[in-house]
Amino acid sequence: MTKVDIFSGFLGAGKTTLIKKLISDGYNGQKLVLIENEFGQIGIDGGFLKEAGINITEMNSGCICCSLVGDFGTALKEVIDKYAPDRILIEPSGVGKLSDVMAAVEKVEGTEIAGTVTVIDASKCRIYLKNFKEFYENQIKHAGTIILSRTGNITQEKLDKAIELIREINDHSQIITTPWELLSGVQILKAIESPVSADDMAAALLEAEEHEHHHHHDHEHGEDCTCGCHDHDHDHEHEHHHDHDHEHEHHHDHDHEHEHGEDCTCGCHDHDHDHHHHHADEVFDSIGFETSRSFTKDEIKAALEKLDDPSYGMILRAKGIVAGEDNEWIHFDYVPGESEVRTGAADVTGKLCIIGSNVKKDKVKELFGV
Repeated sequence: MTKVDIFSGFLGAGKTTLIKKLISDGYNGQKLVLIENEFGQIGIDGGFLKEAGINITEMNSGCICCSLVGDFGTALKEVIDKYAPDRILIEPSGVGKLSDVMAAVEKVEGTEIAGTVTVIDASKCRIYLKNFKEFYENQIKHAGTIILSRTGNITQEKLDKAIELIREINDHSQIITTPWELLSGVQILKAIESPVSADDMAAALLEAEEHEHHHHHDHEHGEDCTCGCHDHDHDHEHEHHHDHDHEHEHHHDHDHEHEHGEDCTCGCHDHDHDHHHHHADEVFDSIGFETSRSFTKDEIKAALEKLDDPSYGMILRAKGIVAGEDNEWIHFDYVPGESEVRTGAADVTGKLCIIGSNVKKDKVKELFGV
């Protein structure tokens, strides 16, 4: 049986960063194949991960939950036959439904799902759950392990609120809240494969305590016995307080990065009511294009800052690899309110990908000068 790990998560949550960490320190010595499914026409992450020496099958014709379900099994079988991997890592589109990915894998003979992970940006949990409920809830509900990203960048209050929202949807799976830089890949992988919840730990401690309490010693116990065996006679009427209390207050205020009035056209309010099953291409837009032009880092930074403006639509994710100055190449990532611009390996041509809701494609192209 070939083990399969599925890394789900909404756009820009940090799936690729997590996979890189596990590849470098986690899947030690295992033969790996990564299958990616990008929403849109141009795959960007493939270039990032090829640097790590991983074989990649990119499938860009649509989201895995709709048009790719038919040929996904074929792709998995080809990967197994061609590479005979110890493990297959699947990174679905950020707007894919985890349940659909799991169902597609389960149909392929010779595979075994070892881990189902959903990566959640703790700083954006509330806004995405509010505006893209159907997709976001599905990824949370079906995850065996939930890994929060960017927990070091928010207040304890906001982190607690994110966990509370997640627990209303999934009250049993382990949530990893520690910043990733404080954990090894081995620790994270162990948590994915053998999750231990706080309830499990409490049950194990109680079992050990009861075992100790009922243990019969081989010596006589009088009133003056000092072995301590009587000290715990009255300690077992425990009241168990779990952290999964569901009597929550529901605060549905808008945690947006920009102001939204009644006439807002960014699309962020369009999906509050789930009257039927949506496919990703009904809700999300993507624009992917290639460019041979070169940019400066400042030009890219300025363009990414403008994507917060609702006149471009509700931009949820942007990423790209473009030529820079002096034969350098610029790699960039964007999620609402935050971006990263860095130098990296060259690609055969410049590539940019923008994903969002009601994306104004012509305006975005003009912004990047293509």
